Amino acid sequence: MAKKISTKQRQTSKGVKKVAQAELPTRYGKFTIYGFEGNGAQEEAVALVRGKLDGKVAPLVRVHSQCLTGDVLTSLRCDCRAQLELSMKEIGQAPAGILLYLPQEGRGIGLMNKLRAYELQDGGMDTVEANVSLGFAADAREYDFPAKILKKLGAIRIRLLSNNPDKVKQLESAGIRVVERVPCQPRISKISRAYMHTKKQKMGHLLEGV
Repeated sequence: MAKKISTKQRQTSKGVKKVAQAELPTRYGKFTIYGFEGNGAQEEAVALVRGKLDGKVAPLVRVHSQCLTGDVLTSLRCDCRAQLELSMKEIGQAPAGILLYLPQEGRGIGLMNKLRAYELQDGGMDTVEANVSLGFAADAREYDFPAKILKKLGAIRIRLLSNNPDKVKQLESAGIRVVERVPCQPRISKISRAYMHTKKQKMGHLLEGV
């Protein structure tokens, strides 16, 4: 069972407030789910926690950005759902772990803009070209808020499930020590291979066999 947050920790701290807590049984094990708000409720995220976050063991952590088309609608255009399922499985088997789920759809550009980017990709652009064509960065996500949540949970030292060096860099700049980057690369489908190749070649993601 996950470590409970104390009454003192429930108060707003450094821009982060815990607003809810409940047990969440899943196919990957029993988690405790927390709801967090930040920046005057302008930011929000959930954390699924498993095991004791006592600082003795660096928890296995996945910082996962919401993907409606992948996570919910099972799209094969990306690897998001596969990464989410792999992460929950690995965290469920670890001594301690956290899945942070963030509403950063489309690498931070929002759902409607993401669908506009899909439309451009159907016309021949890759994922980076489509985002740039719409006036966005290839990846507009920031990780200061998730770093604050990790600190509030007591996870200052973590093992991070990620293929993204920029995510590691941003979390460490925000005061989280990433003691190990654990690859998060499920099986690649034929449909998503070009997308994965773009992430490796243009965004620097550390991917094997792409």
